[in-house]
Amino acid sequence: MSEENYAPIATDLEKDKNYNWCTCKHSSNQPFCDGSHKAHNATPPMRFSSDEDKKAYLCTCKLTKNRPYCDGSHKN
Repeated sequence: MSEENYAPIATDLEKDKNYNWCTCKHSSNQPFCDGSHKAHNATPPMRFSSDEDKKAYLCTCKLTKNRPYCDGSHKN
């Protein structure tokens, strides 16, 4: 797949709200989990929250070392 297909998704995160970041690439609701991992026997989502209201770029290639945030790994 090309780099554009794995570009991070800008997301407005709310302070103290819990999110389920997709770790398996099967979700049709990227970058968040929609439960598709169950049908594919894939990895479950990673639950996270933010310490503040902010815009964040969430990884879609799943190769980031700073999960769930993009670190540019999709460019490699």
